[in-house]
Amino acid sequence: MSQLEIKNLHVSIEDKEILKGLSLTIKQGEIHAIMGPNGTGKSTLAYTLMGHPNYTVTEGEILFKGRNVLELEPDERSREGIFLAFQYPVAIPGVTVANFLRSAINARRRAANPEDKGMPIPEFRKMLKEKMGTLKMDHAFAGRYLNDGFSGGEKKRAEILQMATLRPEIAILDETDSGLDIDALRVVSEGVNALAGPELGVLVITHYQRLLNYIKPHFVHVMMNGQIVESGGPDLALHLEEHGYDWVREKYETVVEGEESAA
Repeated sequence: MSQLEIKNLHVSIEDKEILKGLSLTIKQGEIHAIMGPNGTGKSTLAYTLMGHPNYTVTEGEILFKGRNVLELEPDERSREGIFLAFQYPVAIPGVTVANFLRSAINARRRAANPEDKGMPIPEFRKMLKEKMGTLKMDHAFAGRYLNDGFSGGEKKRAEILQMATLRPEIAILDETDSGLDIDALRVVSEGVNALAGPELGVLVITHYQRLLNYIKPHFVHVMMNGQIVESGGPDLALHLEEHGYDWVREKYETVVEGEESAA
């Protein structure tokens, strides 16, 4: 069983420290949710995990399958089995969803074996049809240009389809609920739930509890000031929805003040 281990992670952007000693372990088969107010470092964590060049790791390590992924380029991390669904996916006019997915699959295969000729078209079409059926997607969707003119919900569904075809071991969903109406949110959540299982670990990053009405996490974590300051089960998300983040902030500030006094 693969697991993603984040140990004492410190990350800076232009000399400003954003993550300040964050630690978290995600195993295959687990769904973790990270919540917190805006500006606490949630998206910074997501981009750092995938190797965005604007984020500098100054301390700590990220282990996947026992290997420090900080040594790997973003495409290598993807091939190892880590997937990031972006908050704002980019449009690629002229490239259909189907062609994009087949190219991604073949790139992975050739990276593993340079002599691999790629997935045969009939095999790819059969696989894609099965995955779209699982996600209850119209097959015509595969012929559209990737994210070109897509609604917010369609962009997120395209990313869930990528996740289904690439079959990662760890998936990071960065504010997947951003900009979605309730119907689109339900459809996207159903797609994630259809893929969840013992071979997939999921990290859901969200500001609102409403997404967790549809994607049920095993663990919920609260981020503040670049750290995880509170962890619990699904009830923690409900408590945050009812009471907000002030009680967590007060608890965290009390702990910090106590540590500073002791020092």
